[in-house]
Amino acid sequence: MTFGLNPSQTTRAAQILRTLGTDWRTLLAGSEGYLTSPERTSLYRWPVAWGDQDSMGHVNNVMYNRYAESGRVAWAQKYGKFVDPAHGETWRDLATPRGSVGMILRKITTEFKFPMKYPDHITVYHRLHAEPGEADDAFMLDVLILSELHQRPAARCYEDCALYDYKLGKKTTMLPWMTEVLRETWRVQEVAKKENNAKVAELLAQVRQIEKESWDREDAVEAFG
Repeated sequence: MTFGLNPSQTTRAAQILRTLGTDWRTLLAGSEGYLTSPERTSLYRWPVAWGDQDSMGHVNNVMYNRYAESGRVAWAQKYGKFVDPAHGETWRDLATPRGSVGMILRKITTEFKFPMKYPDHITVYHRLHAEPGEADDAFMLDVLILSELHQRPAARCYEDCALYDYKLGKKTTMLPWMTEVLRETWRVQEVAKKENNAKVAELLAQVRQIEKESWDREDAVEAFG
């Protein structure tokens, strides 16, 4: 990094690397609309267990669905604790048959990005796939499973969740207040996507400026020592 850079350029390049090292989750996931604050993160640095691997020496494919499932439950519980505590009990009971409304996984699709291995940790984010409607009886969640070791997506999942009334024993529509809360989440997701894409663009512009000031200029001469 330091070859061919003056002290000022080296300082600027170091700041870029520092930002990438500390904010890589927000830049990567946030630019896609995932909300990355602790109150919104489904699972943070969850340890990959040795037993998560199969005979091929990498994390078994079914484990990614379990990571997504554990994250989905935590996602709902955090709504009850941080996002909408006024309806905390209902949010917490979404993953159980105790409440009046349940969240049941109807279908999951998983895309595997690379063979993750032990030891590693994962961070899992969920986001709404679309803005909720007033009479919806289901909603889609996009899931991003990040490898902390490699700082890249290990898998992506798409969860189709149906709403179920356990007392009546049939599907039900989204509660009005729940629709409003999730619509606000959708709005915040769109803001996060715009803001973080702007941050990524600014970092790329800074890198390009350093390149143009150093090796990628008309009078640049390669030195061989």
